[in-house]
Amino acid sequence: MKIVAIVTDIEGTTSSSGFAHNVLYPYALKQIGNFIREHHEERDVMRVLVRIGDRAGIPLHNTEGFVKLLQQWIREDRDDVDLKLLQGMVWERAYKQGLFQSHVYADVPEVLQQWQNRECNLYTFSSASVKAQQLYFRFSDFGDMRLLFSGYFDTSMGAKRDVQTYANIAQAIALDPEAILFISDDKDELDAAEAAGMNTTWVIRSQDTSLDPERVRQKTSHPVVTSFEQIELA
Repeated sequence: MKIVAIVTDIEGTTSSSGFAHNVLYPYALKQIGNFIREHHEERDVMRVLVRIGDRAGIPLHNTEGFVKLLQQWIREDRDDVDLKLLQGMVWERAYKQGLFQSHVYADVPEVLQQWQNRECNLYTFSSASVKAQQLYFRFSDFGDMRLLFSGYFDTSMGAKRDVQTYANIAQAIALDPEAILFISDDKDELDAAEAAGMNTTWVIRSQDTSLDPERVRQKTSHPVVTSFEQIELA
């Protein structure tokens, strides 16, 4: 079946995982306290805090309780949807102030454009919130890349290593899973996508991992590449 949609992971795949771990997460950890103190009464922030408070047993007026908990979650790299929403809000201010640009590997933009020209619909799937993904590609070091993508998926679709998540994504795109290619640097994510019926490609970036592509190829059913230029859609 012809591939008509491509879903790509971001961290370690289109972009260096080092940018998230060395820039984005430390910035969120440093700024989350002041952000909550300054904006906790705003509607969008309050809605998130109410949900977190209900789960963690923190009353809405306990601002410092939220700050302490959120800082702990960031240190733990907690994969929590509400935390990701707040981090996205913090990063938005930094992007708009020009404090940093998001990293994208040089081989990615041109290949994405080629796929779009071939009438493939492009999507991202990340543990970061949809808003954070949109910001990431809006303020990339290759400029605003948002027009390349037809949509964005986050873990509101399900956990990244669950088979059902990829079935949910296929349903949201309204395509048979066999018509979708999923690209990632994570074996467990690729295994889940493959089990859901999607085509897969494993991207191994030497800057992000010590894995040997040749050895990996001998042990996996997933096609293995070291750049987007090597990905085949046939």
